[in-house]
Amino acid sequence: MRILYIDVDSLRPRHLGCYGYTRPTSPNIDALAAHGCVVRNVYATDVPCLPSRTAFFTGRPGVVSGLVNHGGLCADLPPEGHGRDFRNKWAEGSLAARLFNAGLHTASVSSFPRRHSGYQMTWGFNETYDPGKGGLENAEEIFEPAADWLRRNAKKEDWFLHVNFWDPHTPYDTPESFGNPFRGLPLEPWLNQEIIDRQRESYGAHSAREVPDYWPNLPPSWRWGVSEIKNLDDARVHIDGYDTGVRYVDGYIGRLLEMIPEGTAVVLAADHGENLGELNVWGDHQTADEFTCHIPCVVRWPGVTRPGSTDQGLHTHIDLAATILELAGAKTDGWMGEPFATFDDRGRDQLYLSQGAWSLQRAVRWDEMIYIKTYHTGLKDFPEHMLFDLAADPHETTNIASDNQKLVADKEREMETWFAEHALQCPLGDPFEVVQEEGGPYHANERADHWAKYVQRLQETGRGHHAATVRRLGGKPSRMY
Repeated sequence: MRILYIDVDSLRPRHLGCYGYTRPTSPNIDALAAHGCVVRNVYATDVPCLPSRTAFFTGRPGVVSGLVNHGGLCADLPPEGHGRDFRNKWAEGSLAARLFNAGLHTASVSSFPRRHSGYQMTWGFNETYDPGKGGLENAEEIFEPAADWLRRNAKKEDWFLHVNFWDPHTPYDTPESFGNPFRGLPLEPWLNQEIIDRQRESYGAHSAREVPDYWPNLPPSWRWGVSEIKNLDDARVHIDGYDTGVRYVDGYIGRLLEMIPEGTAVVLAADHGENLGELNVWGDHQTADEFTCHIPCVVRWPGVTRPGSTDQGLHTHIDLAATILELAGAKTDGWMGEPFATFDDRGRDQLYLSQGAWSLQRAVRWDEMIYIKTYHTGLKDFPEHMLFDLAADPHETTNIASDNQKLVADKEREMETWFAEHALQCPLGDPFEVVQEEGGPYHANERADHWAKYVQRLQETGRGHHAATVRRLGGKPSRMY
């Protein structure tokens, strides 16, 4: 058995043709989908990057492992303690270790472990290769070592190769020689000047007033994009930059697919999605919402998936990892994933999602609805409760929580019960409580220098009422809805 797992950082499913996007961003991914199955509703249990990949490779969500942040105590897995045996149980039970024990040679091409000191991602791999730029590699810099591995090993039997591309993650740095395939093409109609004007009155890192970070200073590494979103032309430049990154990496994915023997299983997914204006987040992944948590999933597994098929069930990315294990004949005992290896639309009734590095949010995703509770705003103008009808409002423009207070109360109770029960397995207790005690999430920590400096910037840029609210409440939401 041969398995190629393609892991594309920050890849938003709704910007792929096989998910209905009208811009031609993904001809090779779409061709893969035409010969396999598009699993339409897969969500990362924990976002962003480090919590997501830790959950995927270890089979447990952050509320159980304790890893939900990008810094502080909850950015590492806690030690096993006095019961640790000769080998660490988490390491021996990881995705690659289970595949190795099932008889596969395991290899990974990724700079992610060193970028985040997330070396749990390497557990069980026979070979790992780090291109060395800490996530700033363009697609060709990932393709070359992956292609070299395939040239030497593709025709052998029984291997699992993980290839981690970084485009279209910011900075938007696709080589200028690639050009802009989308110049002049229209944007999706949900975005308008009224929304942009409203966003500019608000605040936060990667918001319409400060696209690159907390300040509107576009670094030289951003070959594409803008420092602020003032109007639809700016929005088009920004989204063109993202879509160009998708089209660019799609080309190298196509080249990889040309190198593998017939009969190789292929899985394409991501660590998280990307907000492109939704909830006033531009080109980042700061929420527990539809756009940060929803990830693409395309599977072509010979003898299992049907060409051109779809699976509409609700699944987590831990379920995806468990599916890979089951199809490879590896053990899934002790994992919290539910395999969906029949690809027949049967999934979970609802999913529980978490964001702990930019804000502290937890969410419930069911039917065409998502409920999000904010525990720490992460220097954003988020209310405590948000509810969106994704069928009627697919870009989360209208919070309907205040009109559905009983539903909100029911979902909040279900969600908090689920997280409280699972936190009993965590050596730290509820990791959100730990992050709160540390001053909030790593990227928007109340004790960090940039917090006070950004509040001062709000004062100096005509947003003094927001500065006053933040000084008064810190990271607490200022309103319920």
